Amino acid sequence: MNAADQIRAELIRAARSLGAPEDVDPLVERPRDPSHGDWASNLAMVLARPLKAKPRDVAERLRDAIRTESAGVSKIDIAGPGFMNFWLDAGRIASGLADIVRSNESYGRSNAGGGRVVNVEFVSANPTGPLHVGHGRQAALGDAISTLLEVTGWAVTREFYYNDAGVQIDNLAASVEARLNELRGKSSTVPEGGYHGDYIRELAERYAADGEGLSIREFAVRELRKEQDLDLQAFGVRFDHYFLESSLYTDGMVDDTVRLLVASGKTYEHEGALWLRTTEFGDDKDRVMRKSDGTYTYFLPDVAYHVTKWKRGFRRAIDVQGADHHSTVTRVRAGLQALEMGVSPKYPEYVLHQMVTVMKHGEEVKISKRAGSYVTVRDLVNEVGRDAVRYFFLMRKSDSQLIFNVDLAASQSEENPVYYIQMAHARMCGIFRVGGVDPESVSADNVNFDVLRETEEQELIKALLDFPTLVESAAETLEPHRIATYLLETARVAHLWYHKHHVLEQEEDVTRARLALARGAQIVLRNGMRILGISSPERM
Repeated sequence: MNAADQIRAELIRAARSLGAPEDVDPLVERPRDPSHGDWASNLAMVLARPLKAKPRDVAERLRDAIRTESAGVSKIDIAGPGFMNFWLDAGRIASGLADIVRSNESYGRSNAGGGRVVNVEFVSANPTGPLHVGHGRQAALGDAISTLLEVTGWAVTREFYYNDAGVQIDNLAASVEARLNELRGKSSTVPEGGYHGDYIRELAERYAADGEGLSIREFAVRELRKEQDLDLQAFGVRFDHYFLESSLYTDGMVDDTVRLLVASGKTYEHEGALWLRTTEFGDDKDRVMRKSDGTYTYFLPDVAYHVTKWKRGFRRAIDVQGADHHSTVTRVRAGLQALEMGVSPKYPEYVLHQMVTVMKHGEEVKISKRAGSYVTVRDLVNEVGRDAVRYFFLMRKSDSQLIFNVDLAASQSEENPVYYIQMAHARMCGIFRVGGVDPESVSADNVNFDVLRETEEQELIKALLDFPTLVESAAETLEPHRIATYLLETARVAHLWYHKHHVLEQEEDVTRARLALARGAQIVLRNGMRILGISSPERM
């Protein structure tokens, strides 16, 4: 039980002794101002009404009822209308390092998910070209969200949905055919809405050399799927399952979904089209499912696809998509609700992200030499490296606009956040290397943690001890940017401690305790970077 849990447990006991409700659930959190203590709670204000007393009076009664030794508290102050501020003894705080050192790679992990299954779908790019930077941001987000869920006890399936059917694929095939005709000396132009860029010409050349037995459409989709897989490999992203949109038609899932929606009574015919009453489920107007020409609108196969997720046993599904899919959310959920399968109104969950602007030398970079019309993920990885690309894609909340500064990402300086974090880890590793100490041999046994009383030491220890709670909250809110922010701040504190206090060649008690602190920082920085898919180098 960590310090916050100890205080919380003692607050519950004390509150019940005063006649508080049995379900009392106190909030214990870090105060914004460190001078206000190590932990704070507003419980007295919450209990004022049920106990029929002024909040400050309740706070004083709670303070008197708390067994400070059981809570590991050295001092309790009451501030303002009834905030309770708690101070812990420095040695008691530092003793939390023992759990970090013993837990090692499992530090920050929990079983909050209880082994339940969850499907996380992300990237899901049409196989019409290389992956652009928007796909890259989505890949980083989806992969980090998946890892967050895994380390908090969920059984995650990473899924890629290939939109290999529809108009865009028709345009792809027509674009390759146009370039193929040019190779054969025929006059031809890429159709309106078609695709340009050198990669289309490359596809035509490969088809001419190696496409026998396949249609241009089949060949182009196959080759671009391979190319996107290479993009993802370069980015360090893997998938457990690939789902083809075309299978929804060949397996009859789209037709079955239409039949079931009609049977539900939630559809109607109007002007030759089939409509779904999505307004009954919160949409601003009803939506067409099947157009008058017999073709389906895009959201119908999306509904059918999510039916397959439910049938495959995924009672939780998370879709990571671009902000341009905002209108999809209501329509897909409406379709699933109309089917009356027992699906939650919030199924699936959506994480929507804004697009990325790439800047270099103070100017926006808009195109790739190969893709022609946009910057690719591979361009960025080749220019600044996988770690920098991943961190920069994750350092802002997903619904925030992201400016990717290539010059900053490529720099080896303290201004580059990922370099700064990795340098903090490397410095911790350097302590062990210089001292000839195997970090795996560092033990928390028989360490006098009372000697770790310097301000910088206490600040670093508190940051390290906050890691498990942060991981759990980031997983719950599906916000990996919290990990990125935490790592940057913890690296700052680690650098400060490293510069101000020597570890080696001190009194034995001090050296042993500081080695445990360095080991704790090394473990937490490494585990945090692993969640983001970033390497943790031992030398820089």
